[in-house]
Amino acid sequence: MKLPKNLREQLKIPLGDLITEKNLKKENILKKINIASTIITVGDRTSENMIGLGIIPQIQIIDGLEKRNKRDIYKDMDVSVKYTELNCRNPPGEVTKESMEVIGKAFSCEQPVRIIVKGEEDLLVIPVCIFAPVNSVVMYGQPNEGLVLVHVTPEIQAKVQKILDLMN
Repeated sequence: MKLPKNLREQLKIPLGDLITEKNLKKENILKKINIASTIITVGDRTSENMIGLGIIPQIQIIDGLEKRNKRDIYKDMDVSVKYTELNCRNPPGEVTKESMEVIGKAFSCEQPVRIIVKGEEDLLVIPVCIFAPVNSVVMYGQPNEGLVLVHVTPEIQAKVQKILDLMN
């Protein structure tokens, strides 16, 4: 499923609460989440930042790229944690059936889970919000602005499902 050009602007609007770069502190994040929630991070920098703050996501999705520049996907990640590792392919500007299947599978695997994407993980926030249990928190980076926290509700799931349907 490819992202049509008319949806690009809509997806630049954060799906949830934006915490600006300068306010990206553990206490500011913890104020906005229930620590009992399933925490999912999408993006290398987001995953790395949360782990650095001592917030270990149950599921993290990374692609080894930051702003389309290659990076070491294991740099600064806690290697003492044993992850269930899954892999998928997902080209830029798309959400593949394979990536959706792997994301769905991740919720039934032993956690924490690390999904390594060959391609690009940016749009995978959409299926993550669909598959994540209600009351989960999905975190992703808003380029040059900060961190977005999405509290998964039936309303958010319906909203991202509409976006996904428009991509068909």
